[in-house]
Parts: sequence; C-alpha cells; structure tokens
Amino acid sequence: VSLLNFRRHLMLALTSCLLWNTFDVSAAMDPKPNILLFVADDLGIGDIGCYGNTTIRTPNIDRLAREGVKLTQHIAAAPLCTPSRAAFLTGRYPIRSGMASSNRYRALQWNAGSGGLPANETTFARLLQKQGYTTGLIGKWHQGVNCESFSDHCHHPLNHGFDYFYGMPFTLLNNCQENKPPELDAALQAKLWLYSQIIALAVFTLTAGRLTGLISISWRTITCFTLVGCIFFISWYSSYGFVQYWNCILMRNHDITEQPMRLERTASLMLKEAVSFIKRNRQRPFLLFVSFLHVHTPLFTTARFLRKSRHGLYGDNVEEMDWMVGKILDALDKEGLKNNTFTYFASDHGGQLEAQDGSAQLGGWNGIYKGGKGMGGWEGGIRVPGIFRWPGVLPAGMAIDEPTSLMDLYPTIVHLAGGILPRDRVIDGRNLMPLLQGSVQQSEHEFLFHYCGSYLHAVRWHQKNSGAIWKAHYVTPVFQPPGAGACYGKGICPCFGEGVTHHDPPLLFDLSRDPSEAKPLTAETEPFFHTVIEKIGRATEEHRRTLTPVPEQLSFYNIMWKPWLQPCCGTFPFCWCDKEGDSTHSL
Repeated sequence: VSLLNFRRHLMLALTSCLLWNTFDVSAAMDPKPNILLFVADDLGIGDIGCYGNTTIRTPNIDRLAREGVKLTQHIAAAPLCTPSRAAFLTGRYPIRSGMASSNRYRALQWNAGSGGLPANETTFARLLQKQGYTTGLIGKWHQGVNCESFSDHCHHPLNHGFDYFYGMPFTLLNNCQENKPPELDAALQAKLWLYSQIIALAVFTLTAGRLTGLISISWRTITCFTLVGCIFFISWYSSYGFVQYWNCILMRNHDITEQPMRLERTASLMLKEAVSFIKRNRQRPFLLFVSFLHVHTPLFTTARFLRKSRHGLYGDNVEEMDWMVGKILDALDKEGLKNNTFTYFASDHGGQLEAQDGSAQLGGWNGIYKGGKGMGGWEGGIRVPGIFRWPGVLPAGMAIDEPTSLMDLYPTIVHLAGGILPRDRVIDGRNLMPLLQGSVQQSEHEFLFHYCGSYLHAVRWHQKNSGAIWKAHYVTPVFQPPGAGACYGKGICPCFGEGVTHHDPPLLFDLSRDPSEAKPLTAETEPFFHTVIEKIGRATEEHRRTLTPVPEQLSFYNIMWKPWLQPCCGTFPFCWCDKEGDSTHSL
C-alpha cells in the first residue's frame, strides 16, 4: 500500500511539475503577448540613469533596463517629431510615405493643416487589430487630423488602426502655456508683427498729414490703405494669434474634451487613461502606445516635481515622466500582466540643444554624441534610448551595441502578434527578436540612411566582418556661433541652403572607434578610406532606386492653417470647452 501511495504521489508531483512547466513556457512564449510602448518627446540619450546620467533620477526607466535589454546604438529615422513618428508607425523611412519635407517646415504646424500620415500607409496598430488586439494610443499624435473637412478625420489615429485615442492630435508648444514666448514659427510671427506695425504707422501718418494739410491725399486712398492693412493683419493674426485654441487641444477618439487644454492636469489625465486602458483590456491581448508629451517645451511640470531635480525645470519634467512610467508598470504588475507584456521605451529623436531660457537649458543632453534635435546626420540628433523588457523571454541586464532603428519595432511586434508584413511596399525595419534573445549576435542592418527632411545627410555602414561602423556625412549643418555644436542663432539647424556645408569627399568616421565623431578620417589616416566611400556610395544609389515619388505631406499648402479644417468643439470660430471638469485628481 505504501508503495502504491508513493507511486501515486510521485505521479501527482510529476504531473504538477509538467503542468507548471507547460504553463510557465506558454506564459513566456504566448503567441499574443500584450505590447506596451513608451515613447518620450525630445528626450536625450544622456538624460536617463541607465545611459550614464548620474544626476537626473529615473529609477523606473532604469528598472526596465535592469530587467531587460538595453540598445546602445538605437537610431531614429529622422531628427524631428512628425517624420520620426511616421517611420516608427510604418516601419519605413519617412521619405517613402511623403512625410519628409523639402522645405523648411519639417513637422506639421497646425491641427488645421491638410497634411498627415497618408491613409494608404499601414501602421503596426492596423496589423495588430487584424490579429485580434485592442489597440490604444494615449498622448501625442502629430500625424495630422483632417484632409478636406473638419470632420473627415482622414489622418486621425482611429483611421490608422487605433481603437481608442486620448491625447493631443498635435504636440506641446510654448504657445500652450500662458506667458511663454511663442514657439510656433516665432521668426515669421516677429516679421508679421513688424509689418503690421509699419502699416499702422503709415496709416496714422497719412491720416495726420491729411488732417493738418501737410500731405495731399484723398480720404478714399487712406481708407483703401487702411482696409488692406486690416485684411493683412486679420489674415495672419486669425491663425497665429490663437495658437493655444487651434493647436493645444485634447481629444477622446473624435471628440474634443478640452479646447484649449489645461496643462496643470494633463499629466494626471494621461496617466489615468493609460492605467484605465490596461484595466479594461486585461483579459485580452492589447497594444498600448503611451506617447508622452514630456519632455517637450514648455516643460509644464506639476507642483509635486517642481524644483526637485538638480537640472532645473527640464530635470523636473524628466523625473515626472519617469514617475509616470513607474505608475503604468505598477498597473501591469497589479493586473498580473508583467510576464506576458512586451515593453519598450525610447525617444523619438535627440534632445534640443537650442532650447534655452537665458542661461537655463530647456532641452535634453545627448551625452558624448555631437549635435541634437533637427540634425539629420550627427549622432546626437538620432541616437536615442532603446529598452526592451519581456520577463522569461528576453534576458535581463543585457546591453547590445549593434545598429538598430525605431523602424524595427514595426516588424518586431507584428511578428510577436502573429501578423504578416505588407508585401506591396518596402519595409525598412527588421525583426529584432533574434538579436534581443541572443540567438544572433549581429543586427540585420548593413546600411542605415540618415535624412534631414528629404535630404540625405549621412549613411551608416555596419561592416560586419570587421566590427567597424562607418559613417559618411555628405551634408552637415553650419553651427552658430562657429564651433558651438548647435544652431543657436536659428533655433534649429536647417537641412539645406546656406545653413549647411556639402562635403566632397564626405566626412568619414568609424563610430566603433570614435562615437563622438570628433576626428574625421582621411585617405592619409585610413587605408580603406576610398574603398569605404565607394561602398557607401553604391549602397546609396541602390537605396535611391527603391524610392518612388509620392505626394509631399509637408508641402507649404499642406502645412498651412485652413479654417475649414479646424477641429472645434463649438461653432467655429467660437471654439472652447472643458468636458473634463474637475473629475481628475492632482498627481
């Protein structure tokens, strides 16, 4: 009997063990894990602890790195918000979708513009929808809203595969906060104010001269001149004078909830919506894209975090964002979803060096890397944090120094969801799972092309048999003042014209030996100089042959403010509302 009992207990133990192992493996390798994506706005790679910062406290982002994989050569496809995010969503260089600009406007300027992510582009959200995922976007969109009318929503997140949207269809700006200097087209606004003042002064002078008899001019002429001046003033002030109302709005799906938005409660609302989305969808696979408004100017930070960091308002804002990351991760833990969630953290591009208020730095720090936001070639504009966590599937505490791209998220999460990549277009991203899991040691990328708008500024070649990372710069911005490392005189570096320098032969660096791009190589200092330049040149020509003409979404016409496209929660132009009320709690 005792022998029978022993056998029975042994069989039960073995069965339990097998069942537990089967559950554990199936949980770790669930074919449909939840997908949680965090993307910060304008965050520099040197701003967080796990990438070397010792003075800004980011314990929650650092925890992701300790529990997962950290990429040290993670590259944005563009150095500005709109094109970089278009590439992230589609897995394609922004020039392929028309989201790369040939003029000085490289990002969408208005909610009421007609440009945006084309409806024929297939986002990862749309593909995951087809695999049974519930998809949500909380935060910044900046990919357009309407095309032909104020309610067609052709560029809206719900038209690009997201089941739920809560956030800004645009992006934060200084204009969104009272008593801040204008940020949107500030130089043009200054000129328009000057011209308006000159016209007003001319009208006053002519009127005074006519009344005193010093100037012989008819009242009809003065009236016509006054009318032209009024039309000129109204034509520009009706847009630039009300940026806070036109651009600084919050939406839930297609409905406007705040116009203008109240920044003092925005972070609380975003956090509440993200946590609520996780709770609502805990029983089914979901994709949640948390697109932070942090750490873009005006750096509005709640009282709880003000004056707490050692880096002024910018550091306060980074630490508030990190706290929000922690709260969302806590929500995952509370629902028991941590081990079945593929989590990712990145920034859309490098920090803006030119963002300053007197001696105070309002932009990010890009570590040892040259340049910053707006610079298509220099590493500081495009090298960003890249952190992945999936307990039980991805190793913990690993760092990978291989060239990867934000575009790689597209094929990676489509693969995890069991989807199929579109076959009617070029997908520039590569599935990262073999690299992240350690089954391969090298990135699939041999070449990466670094655009500034629609202009190719640099090309990276990963010479896998030698370990070299060659980078050739064909165009670089002219820093102001010279040697300053940024374009402080312009606010952001240009992509073309007198503000750039063309290099023939191109500047060449080996990033594996010189990641700061401090000492360009020459034919005298590098024996393979000409071989490398020729190889990169041939790859560039092959790449250009894969490009096809598409409508430019950031053309002057498409980025213009159009009153008939303006999202409005009232009857235009009386657009203001507050549907959130006092329903939220402060952080």
